[in-house]
Order: sequence, then C-alpha cells, then structure tokens
Amino acid sequence: MKHYFLISLLSSPLSPLTYESEYELKVGNIVEVTLNKKSRLGVVLSKTSKPEFDCEEILSVKEEFYAEKTLLLAKFISDYYVSSLGDALKLFVPYKKCKDYGRDNQTIRSPFVLSKQQEKAFEFISHHERSLLFGDTGSGKTEIYIQCITEVINRGKNAIFLMPEIGLTPQMKKRLVSVFGDRVAIWHSKVTKSKKETIINDLCSGKISLIAGTRSALFLPVTNLGLIIVDEEHDDSYKSGQRPRYNARDFALLYAKRENAKVILGSATPSLGSYKNLPRFRLSGTYFDTKKAYVYENSISELTPALIEKIKEHLDKKEKIIVFLPTRANFKYLTCFDCGAHITCPHCSVGMSLHSDKNALMCHYCHFTQRIPQVCPTCKSTNLHTNRIGTAQIVSQLKEVFDDKIIGKFDRDEVKTIKKLNTILKDFNDGLTDILVGTQMLSKGHDYHSIGLSVIMGIDAILNMPDFRAREKGIALVHQIAGRAGRAGEGEVYIQTQNVELIQKFMGDYESFLKDELRYRKEIYPPFIKLLKILISHKNDEKASMILSKVVKLARTFPKLEIVGEGRANIEKIAGKYRYNILLRSHNIKELLNFAHTCKQLPVEIDIDPLSFS
Repeated sequence: MKHYFLISLLSSPLSPLTYESEYELKVGNIVEVTLNKKSRLGVVLSKTSKPEFDCEEILSVKEEFYAEKTLLLAKFISDYYVSSLGDALKLFVPYKKCKDYGRDNQTIRSPFVLSKQQEKAFEFISHHERSLLFGDTGSGKTEIYIQCITEVINRGKNAIFLMPEIGLTPQMKKRLVSVFGDRVAIWHSKVTKSKKETIINDLCSGKISLIAGTRSALFLPVTNLGLIIVDEEHDDSYKSGQRPRYNARDFALLYAKRENAKVILGSATPSLGSYKNLPRFRLSGTYFDTKKAYVYENSISELTPALIEKIKEHLDKKEKIIVFLPTRANFKYLTCFDCGAHITCPHCSVGMSLHSDKNALMCHYCHFTQRIPQVCPTCKSTNLHTNRIGTAQIVSQLKEVFDDKIIGKFDRDEVKTIKKLNTILKDFNDGLTDILVGTQMLSKGHDYHSIGLSVIMGIDAILNMPDFRAREKGIALVHQIAGRAGRAGEGEVYIQTQNVELIQKFMGDYESFLKDELRYRKEIYPPFIKLLKILISHKNDEKASMILSKVVKLARTFPKLEIVGEGRANIEKIAGKYRYNILLRSHNIKELLNFAHTCKQLPVEIDIDPLSFS
C-alpha cells in the first residue's frame, strides 16, 4: 500500500512537494528524495491523499528528526520573516535518537558574591519571565547571568547564552568553564564539523546543560529549556543578513515564551524597543570604583596637536590607550580636487577604500581591487587627495609621532581568525601594545584591562547617516567605547566631534537619551510602528526600475500601509547589480505581512523589521 506525504525540501525556496512511500512515516522525519534527478533532504510535514499526478518515491529515512516544536517555530519564521519553510527549517539542527544517559545532578555553586545592587537585579529577574538587564559597562552583568544560569541548571533545566560575535566567545568561554566545567559547550560557525557532532551527541545524552554562542546556538536541539540570555542585545549582529532575515533577539523572546522558559536581555546601551517593551532593572555604576573625565574637541577626525598631547600625557603615565574610528584602511575616499569626483568601484556605487600597504584601492562591498591611480579617471588631473581617515592611517601617523611605542590595529583587515584576535587582545592586556586602534570591534565587550584613555574619532560619520537610527547607533557607540576606560581606577575619554552639544547632553546618562529618542520616534518609527523594506536588485537597471513600479503599485492597493519612500537605494549598485528600495510602515502587522507575502512572487528581497537602509 502506498502512502503519500507533503515534504518540505531543506534550503529550498519551493513550497512543499508530494512524495510517496511504502512505509508509514512520522511528521518530522528527515527523508532523502529526488528533485530533477538530484538527491535532496526533506522533512515530512503531514500525510496527504493520493494526488492525480505520479509521485517520486521517498528513497530513505534518516535517524535525525525535527520535533513538533521545531516545526512550529520554523513555521513562525517562515510566516513572519517571509521565507520558504525549507529555508526556515534549515536554520535548525535536528534531534537525534539516542540513549538517555542521565545528567550530572551535582549542585553547582556560583563563585561570585553579588553586591546589594546585583542581588536586587537577580531578585527582579527571578520575578519576571522576560526582563531587560540595563547595566552600565563594568557594572557586573556577567556575574548576574552566571547566578541565573546556576539556579536554572540546579533545577534540572538547560540554558542558552547568546553573544553577538564569535570574537567574544573565547573570553566568555573561560568564565563559563570556570563555573560550569564540561557542562558548557561553545557553538559558532568556526567550530569544526566533528566538534559540532560531539556537542549534539552530548546535548542528546544530557552531558551538556549550557550552550553558549552566536545566534546559530538558538537553533540547537535543546530539551528542557529553562533560560535564554541575550547579551549585548542591542547589537545588529543578531539580525541575519540572508534569507530568512530573522532577528535572534526577537526570536529568543518568542522561543522562550513557547517553552515556558525565562529570557534575559542585557546591555549597557539597550535597544529602544527592548527599553520600551520589557520590564527592566537599571544596574547603575561599575562593579569596581572608577572615576571618569570627559574631554571634547570640536574638530573633524584627525590627529590634532591637542589630541597628540593628550595621548602623550597618558603614555607618560604608562597607561594603555584605545583609539576608535568607524572606518578601516587608510582613507575611505580618493577624490579629485579639480573635478570633485570620488574614485568609485566600477561594480558598486561606493568610494573605494585606500590600502597603502597593498598599494591598492579596495571595495569593501564586492572586494574589487585595483592599483592606486596616479590621475583622475574622469578628468585626468593629477590633483588627487584623500579624506575620511581610517584605522591604518591613524596607526601610521601614531607610529611617526610615538616611534618608541607599539601601536596595534584591531579591525577586520587585521583580525581574520579567532587566534589573531586573542593574540592582539593578550598583547594589549599584557602591556606589549601601548595603543590599540580599531573600528567598532573595540565596542564589542572584549575584556580590556586598565585603559587610561579612550579616544573616539569619526563618530560624526555615524551620527550623520541617512538612517532614523543614526542617533541611537552613534550615542550607543560613544557610551560603549567610553565604558572601556577606567573600569578599575581613573580614566579619561577624549571625544573628537562637531556634535559636541548632542553628545555632551547624554554622555554618562544613556537612559535620558532613550527617553528623548522615544519622544522623537513616537508614531512614525519603531518601536511604535512596524517597518518593512523591499529590496530590488537586478543587472539591468531598467528591469529593476520596472519591478519597483510593480511593487509600488501593489502597495497602493493595501489601504493600511504607508509608503515612507521608494527609489534608488543609498548604495545604488553593488557587484554589478542596480538596487532599488521601497520602505513601508504600518500599525497593522497583519496587513504588512500580507503585502510581504504577496510580493514573494516577485524577484525581490523582503526584510521585516529592517536594521539596514543602504
């Protein structure tokens, strides 16, 4: 007797297909099937009646399977983030059929003695299923996290600890292993296939109680879940840049609710949505006594005499220094003085970044590289100059001024492996590096010791971005970088900006900024309203424009939607493809999603709750 099943193909944009089998199968079984004579893996969604057409036969049934809760979670991701079910299911690691070896029921004791303020935070979290731990940099959030994890594991449940970046996992692993030993496992994209296999087996057998890692750790086959922690919850790295474009922070809230688990979001600079929507505890001050002074210089980004003198002052006191810039390489733009043209990438409508060490201009979008030209390609003038200074240039200039000091660089050009990241941080913390110059990687919560001076340059480039979140990104970043100085002792923060009044108004009081920003956003931007971005990308500019027109026409048939803007994207061309955007908003999420699913038939990329507007 033949049985017929609806199968969702993993990593496929197709709707579920019908296959036949001689055997009765269970919902969630992973099976091998063929499509266009190629072997594919799929998931059994349901049994169905015999169709009028002939069906391919299911070739085999795998040992792994997806639990019912996984199918429901994948269905949510597919519906909300507008992707195929196959794409959503591929995010999840399937369960294994394994023997239950039982878990180690030995009681864990936290080695930390919480301060009175930390005890209050722990009590607050204990009485809320969802909460925001709004704690200043260095206020002791990690100790509270560990106390919460300890309590959950001692109740026989498991926990997930999310971090935004792979680079944060080594130092956090060290702290977690010191408390939880081999009951913790680290998960991210760089973990080897064999190690991942071991972790899955240990999860299955109950040897592991805590999974710590980047956003992909959220999709492991964890049973008996009691707690999810999302550290640095404000970080944009939690948002996927590929279909399905989910936000791990938001998904963690839904996941925890469905599992009756507790969820804690933590940050020194929480996102506006979390601040508005979640019960919160304000953990003020730092765990260690510290004094911090702020110096402002109304200037463009450059090594001015005043800044050089300030750096010298701290070097003379044998103090370590970090210097932040938002731009890597030497300079962001090479510009002609005579005709004003930027030297742009031939495949992208962006300025090429100058890398002196390679004698090259490089596009940071498509990675196209060319020699540094001697003449302007537009007017053939030799009068070329550079602007928007980058990390490599500052390192070079600092080496000229302080030739007896060791200057390190901390950006994506320099840090390409975790080993390299650990080496740079160790050298800096051990005093082998005097000054560390870096991009936003400096703000990611790495463990820096005894920093006397934090220098912030180029923040105006972020504050002036064409993005309604520009102020939030800029002010948050200033607070994150400033928080690295004086974590145990005295520290100084030197801020070079032409927006002195704005930054000075909120420096040291991020909560007052959040309250001010809520008034600014009310009724027109998140978290008060939902946004949807539709991106059109095509090698033919005319065809891309035609697709945009179709989307705009379709949007106007949905009365509860408002078109905020439509036209060419801020970056009009990337990798040879012309780009158009349409941004919509609505108070009615159902209407927004109905429109998004209607657009799914067109060659477009759909991004609900977008964070990028380029």
